Amino acid sequence: MCLWVQIEPRLASVTPMLSNDVISWGAPSLRSMPFSVFLDFDGTLVDIVERPESVVVNQPLRDLLQRLQATLADRLAIVSGRSIAQLDWFFGTPAKGLTLVGSHGAEIRKGGNTLISPIRPTALEDAEEFFKQAFASHPNVVIEVKSLGVAIHYRMDPSVEGIATKMAVEFADRSGLELQYGKMMVELRTAGHDKGSAIKTLMSGFPFTGYPPLFIGDDLTDEPGFEVCAANGGFGILVGPPRETAARYRLDNVAAVHEWLETI
Repeated sequence: MCLWVQIEPRLASVTPMLSNDVISWGAPSLRSMPFSVFLDFDGTLVDIVERPESVVVNQPLRDLLQRLQATLADRLAIVSGRSIAQLDWFFGTPAKGLTLVGSHGAEIRKGGNTLISPIRPTALEDAEEFFKQAFASHPNVVIEVKSLGVAIHYRMDPSVEGIATKMAVEFADRSGLELQYGKMMVELRTAGHDKGSAIKTLMSGFPFTGYPPLFIGDDLTDEPGFEVCAANGGFGILVGPPRETAARYRLDNVAAVHEWLETI
């Protein structure tokens, strides 16, 4: 069952994700209830594209994030599966002033100061070489190399999903790397962290402490973040079609996310 709830006049609406043990209540106005806001990147702030490197962060989005950062007194963070280096590339100079979480929680940078940045394990170098060789004859399969992960994107060639998944599972089993599923992709990454653990880390320090967390995301990788927010007095907002999720609310797409953020 889904019920549309108007946040307040003129503003974007969100769908509460309802179940027998979830209270149906309208999303609070963040103007009157201060939150810490955590935002996924791909599929949330920007549309997912065929080739991950083709994403463009336009000036209106940069301006929106800068306004949000000021309004929230720096209680804003981008929490992405991308590396911080990739986020810096997409956002440019504005990224330097944002709190960034990269590599599914493995990297954290706050106020320009690096809090967590592990060394890239040799196993990821091996996985990168292995995947590149395995799919050398598949031009529509993209091997995305990150600081602390390597992903196989098969959005342009869904026929390889089975073999890509099998290869990643087998490599994870023998390497100790974490297996991460996503939309039309499978990834190997360093273990011991996720988006939820990163949000929990940030919530333990200034300026996030004492302000309930809100996390907006679209993928399975965002579920740990939704769970941590719910456990700490906040909530998650799922972007995209309804599915089983720990998020309490839903927005249809990236455009709806931008519209809703403009209301803060």
